[in-house]
Amino acid sequence: MNTQPEALPRELGEARRARVAEALGEHDVMVLCAASHRLRSRDTEYPYRPDSELYWLTGLTEPEAVAVLGGGGGELTLFLRPRHPEQELWAGVRPDPQALGETVGAAVVHSSEELAEHLPGLLDGTDTIHFRLGADAVAEPLVLESLQRARRRGARHGTGPRGVRDPGAILDGLRLRKDPWEVEQIRRAAAITLDGFRALESALRPGVPEWELQAALEGEFRRLGSWGPAYETIVGSGANACTLHYVGNDRVSEPGDLVLVDAGATWGLYAGDVTRTYPTSGRYDERQRELVTLVDQARAAAVEAVAPGATIAAVHERAEGILAEGLRDLGLLSGSLEEIREGDEFSAFFPHRTSHWLGLDVHDPGDYARDGEATVLEPGMVLTVEPGIYVGPAAVAAAGDAARPYHGIGIRLEDDVLVTADGRENLTGDLPSDPEGVEAGLRG
Repeated sequence: MNTQPEALPRELGEARRARVAEALGEHDVMVLCAASHRLRSRDTEYPYRPDSELYWLTGLTEPEAVAVLGGGGGELTLFLRPRHPEQELWAGVRPDPQALGETVGAAVVHSSEELAEHLPGLLDGTDTIHFRLGADAVAEPLVLESLQRARRRGARHGTGPRGVRDPGAILDGLRLRKDPWEVEQIRRAAAITLDGFRALESALRPGVPEWELQAALEGEFRRLGSWGPAYETIVGSGANACTLHYVGNDRVSEPGDLVLVDAGATWGLYAGDVTRTYPTSGRYDERQRELVTLVDQARAAAVEAVAPGATIAAVHERAEGILAEGLRDLGLLSGSLEEIREGDEFSAFFPHRTSHWLGLDVHDPGDYARDGEATVLEPGMVLTVEPGIYVGPAAVAAAGDAARPYHGIGIRLEDDVLVTADGRENLTGDLPSDPEGVEAGLRG
């Protein structure tokens, strides 16, 4: 098995830059900056995570890289770290900047130490600079200085730059629809994620600590060539499952507990994102089974609602309607379905939306609505489907005595779904989520 993620093909990067250059306009430029290493303490650094936008545009994973893309012809200029033998002795060999620039298809490559010398000239005479303010302490003063210089020249010269615009206004929409190469990266991330969950299932038993389950899952990610988790792994046993983004993972589970596991592997920089909820004893009790069955019904219906031409709001509404009806049937909420769905009591049980975009970032960019209209799903979009029910203190306070027998039960079930030309593909559907399937998987 190849454990090294495939590099972004040069021709794909060039095609993406051509699309961005066309959207920019002839006299605009886009400036994207990669972060430097961040200190964890003293001289110890956090693991480095490349910038998603820069990677999507160029395939570069280098710290401190700066890319300048011009509109019109779409010429790419790069600023890259120079070789540094002393630092390389400690941190590893850096790629040769010129060779790296040639690999990704840059027209010009400068040393990052020459940014102040060359960047102003690339910005002068432009109309709009597409740059994220607050993202880079080195490049930002140069961008702002270019604006000030243009203002001082005023109308006598008639040239800009005339303003700064966030690059997400262009990039977010382009990144929302994945090309076939990206789909394969996400598919691989999803497959490794499922294998990690299966390793966790083998380790699950009454009294197992949350951290041990996390170790089993993440160890399998790394064994299969993933760079690691796409986000902090959630392993919430007992009442911890009612905290949506619980990441302490420091409790020892008890017999009869549920364990909510929300985790995703990376392949390259692309993310998987899956949630399953397991009984530590191997079988759900009566009340756990009632709620797991209900959430799984909502998950299945919401997945089926994913299709070209549907809206992401409709996916949420499908799940929401089933959860509201189920909570009423169980006597946890009362009233008409419309009243329940609009009430604060329902949001105490189900406080989040059903979906988010998935890709290079686990919460990938892209509008969920624009001008009051929900985003219409198109082939190539990838989204999660993750309904849940959480009977924590807020739900008990909202529903009163009817909720007390369910207190402390938290359930979320999540799949990664690709919109296809004729419907959808559940990339993580091979991992059972229904009570019978989960129990069978735990029995081996």
